[in-house]
Amino acid sequence: MNAARPPQRRYLPGSPFNTRPAAPPVKVFALSDLVTHDRHGLGRVIEVEAGAVLIDFGDRTERICAPYPKLTKL
Repeated sequence: MNAARPPQRRYLPGSPFNTRPAAPPVKVFALSDLVTHDRHGLGRVIEVEAGAVLIDFGDRTERICAPYPKLTKL
């Protein structure tokens, strides 16, 4: 015997429950900002590009692309 599936819900265009959550704010970085990365550790922003930042982590330089999920400004 097959389990009964619930019926599909109707789309109601005026319903307040149809709204999508607001997008998180975009992180903005400036030159010489101190940042920390979950994998690479502490670093300093050396270049800001459209949609990416170049960060010097001491022993290596990494280009991190937006939306910067593991990057935190200090």
